[in-house]
Amino acid sequence: MSKHILVVDDSVSIRQMVEMTLKGAGYSVTTAEDGQQALDKCKSQKFDFVLTDQNMPRMDGLTLVKSLRGLANYTRTPIVMLTTEAGGDMKEKGKAAGATGWMVKPFDPNKLLDVTKRVLG
Repeated sequence: MSKHILVVDDSVSIRQMVEMTLKGAGYSVTTAEDGQQALDKCKSQKFDFVLTDQNMPRMDGLTLVKSLRGLANYTRTPIVMLTTEAGGDMKEKGKAAGATGWMVKPFDPNKLLDVTKRVLG
């Protein structure tokens, strides 16, 4: 059974690039355009991995991470931030919120697959 990944980003082109990269490696992918839409999807289905941007309308990535960590199904789910935010302060906030890891855009497809493989075991 393939692993089901939720990709959250307000940029259509980023969502498409990430989705193509992951689907090409055999993963099942669902997308959301902001944190609120992602949270709604997570309440009705279970994902094995969540990859989220930070800066989005309606709900940002850190708020999404905190919200997901509050759901019983997502206390141990890997959540990686994929964002243009590269500062140490923001990474610390991500870690405090419960993010598993941090990747900076623009992303390298091979690195994305490597991180995905690592967090999914």
